[in-house]
Amino acid sequence: MSTSNHVVARGRRSRVRPGAAGPVFVAPFLLLFLLLFLTPLGYAGYLSLFRHRLIGGTSFAGLGNYITAIGDPLLREGVGRVALFFVIQVPLMLVLALLFALALDSGLMRLAKIVRLGIFLPYAVPSVVATLMWGYLYGPSFGPFAQIGRDLHVSVPNFLGNGWMLSSLSNIVTWEFTGYNMIILYAALQTIPRDLYEAAAVDGAGAWRIARSIKLPALRPALTLTLLFSVIGSFQLFNEPYLLQQLAPNVIDSGYTANLYAYTLAFTGQQVNYAAAVSFLLGLVIVLISYVFLFLATRRRTR
Repeated sequence: MSTSNHVVARGRRSRVRPGAAGPVFVAPFLLLFLLLFLTPLGYAGYLSLFRHRLIGGTSFAGLGNYITAIGDPLLREGVGRVALFFVIQVPLMLVLALLFALALDSGLMRLAKIVRLGIFLPYAVPSVVATLMWGYLYGPSFGPFAQIGRDLHVSVPNFLGNGWMLSSLSNIVTWEFTGYNMIILYAALQTIPRDLYEAAAVDGAGAWRIARSIKLPALRPALTLTLLFSVIGSFQLFNEPYLLQQLAPNVIDSGYTANLYAYTLAFTGQQVNYAAAVSFLLGLVIVLISYVFLFLATRRRTR
C-alpha cells in the first residue's frame, strides 16, 4: 500500500468514533422493546382513561376508572388472597430450594446429577400441563387420591374445596418452581471459593457450621433475587386458578386473583377500559412491593 493510501485509510478510521458501534448493536433490541412492550403499555394506559357506556358511547373518564378500581371489593379480595398465597407458598418453596441446594453442594449426596435434574424437571413442564395433571390428582370423584380413600374407607380432604383450594394452588406452584430457585441458589454456592471451606475445616468447623457461617451469608444476594421473583410471580398468579376454575367453579370465581379478575373483565365482561385500569393498578402494586423489598434488603446489607 502506498503512503498516500495508508494516510487516507488512517483518516477514515480516525473519523469513526470508538463508541459509535454500541448504539448500532443496541438499536434492534430498543426497537423491539418499543414495539412489543412500550407501545402496548402506552395503548393500555390510553384505554384506561376512557369509559364505554351503552348509551353515549366512549367518553373520557380521566382517573375515574382508577378511583372505581381502588374501591372495588372484588379487586381488593383478589389482591388480599394473592398476598395470603404469597405468605403460605413462598417461604415453603424457598426453604425446600435452599435445602436441596445445600444438599447438592455438600458433595455427600449420591447420584447428585440425577437428583438435581429430577428436582429441576418440573420447571420444564408447562404450567398448563402441570395444573391439569394436579387437577386430575385432586379430583374428588375421579382422582386417584379420592379412589384410594374410598377403597380404604378413609376420609380424603376435598382438595378442590373452599378450605383447601389455596393450599392446592400453593402445592402446584411449589412443585413447579422449587427446582428453578434451587438452580439459582446452587449456582451461587458454586461461586464460593473452596479455600474458605478448607480453612473452616482446618479450624474444626463441621458441615453444619460451614453451612451456617459461610454458605448462608454468601447466599443472601441469591435469596434476595429468588424472593423478588417470587413476589412478582405470586401477584401475577393466573394459569393455575384459571384452569382449576373449570373443576371448581363454585370456589374459584372471577375475582379469585387480581389477574384473573382483570382477564374476566376484558374478555368476558368486555370492559376493556376498566380492565386496563385494574391491570395498571396491579402493576403499580407489584412495583411498590418490589421496591420496598429491595430497599429493605439493600439497607440491611449496608448495615
